[in-house]
Amino acid sequence: MNSSDLSHLDDASNPHVTRAYYERLYPFKQMYQFYNGDIVPTRQFTNREFAFTVKDDIYLRYLSFSTWDDWKKETLRLNPSRFEIGAVYTARPRDKKSLAPSAFKTKERELVFDIDMTDYDDIRTCAAGKDICQQCWGFVVAAMRVLDTVLRQDFGYKHLLWVFSGRRGIHCWVSDPAARALTDEQRKALVGYIEVVRGGAHQAKKVHISQNLPKGAPWHPALTRSYEDLQACFKDTVLEQQDAFRDDAGWRTLLTLLPDPVIAKELTDRWTAQPGLNSHRKFDMVRASIKKSTVAEHIWNSALREVVLQYVYPRIDTEVSKHQNHLLKAPFCIHPGTGKVCVPVDVSHAEDFDPSRVPTIGQLLRELESLPAVAGADTALDWSKTSLAPYITMLEKESEQIMAETRRVKREANSRSLDF
Repeated sequence: MNSSDLSHLDDASNPHVTRAYYERLYPFKQMYQFYNGDIVPTRQFTNREFAFTVKDDIYLRYLSFSTWDDWKKETLRLNPSRFEIGAVYTARPRDKKSLAPSAFKTKERELVFDIDMTDYDDIRTCAAGKDICQQCWGFVVAAMRVLDTVLRQDFGYKHLLWVFSGRRGIHCWVSDPAARALTDEQRKALVGYIEVVRGGAHQAKKVHISQNLPKGAPWHPALTRSYEDLQACFKDTVLEQQDAFRDDAGWRTLLTLLPDPVIAKELTDRWTAQPGLNSHRKFDMVRASIKKSTVAEHIWNSALREVVLQYVYPRIDTEVSKHQNHLLKAPFCIHPGTGKVCVPVDVSHAEDFDPSRVPTIGQLLRELESLPAVAGADTALDWSKTSLAPYITMLEKESEQIMAETRRVKREANSRSLDF
């Protein structure tokens, strides 16, 4: 790429720009190891579907490759604006047209989750629609922490890769063999276990835990754990950063969630007369009202716990997680609208992640252009000299752990075959 191209490096729709990124920066080998689970090609890779979006928004499905080098060559040839990764099939997806329907079925697929900030538009006040900022990122952090805990503690999964979507959300890839093998029915059941917030933007109350339990029955331990983990986030994100109940629409929604209409009417009158009260003060007033309510205290406590979950419990796109054949944007793709790379996020330090500081395609290519020219240098490691390096290192670490487990399973299988 010559110097005359530098003014176009921020244009993620420029084919010369995307081709330079795929050629010099995209981690094809590391991604191959992540999805293949081994160094040598297996059906985990050769029978896996890829889908490319190419020029004029043409969508190419059922692509597949024999090696990671083949994948890279075809990506450079087609130069997609983005691509998605899907299920592993009983045969190679590229042979689909020549196969009988009974010979081409989904076999396995990572369990995936998608959290989009637009699903929080009814409660966030700092941004809306396609925008995201550090303040509303707190909702994503809470969702990541809860889901990560549920998947690891309740289901025993170990291999979770969290990936920023490039604009306003987060994806999670669960790569454990048991997760990949889940059928659609099993995925639907797992999602049903996790899903708590239900209902569209026009439905005020979206959490109905207590009313679905026998009278006096305790919450499921997982829900109690989630509530306890989310209290701090509710205080920091909803009450302080978002100040979600300051404006009229926000506090009126809150009052519809209370179990006592008399108290709700009293607070309506008080807050209408005192429009400047912040969310923290208003929620304290709600709690103080319990003592003078005729509704039982345990009903109030359950209602307020449900309020916390409604505002900060993960809002997942359930359809993404329910089906083996669902395609999801690949990690390290470029978001065409923002130019940002879909980079991994360390869940243990998720609160330190800043969506506004994610590397962009233009930034990365300028970093490459600033490197001194060295004759005979290995361009395969160009990424290690850019701000993309820590993210690819995260992918490498996760890939190594997956491949280590593959080797362990093989050793155990060989040991059993020799034990006669």
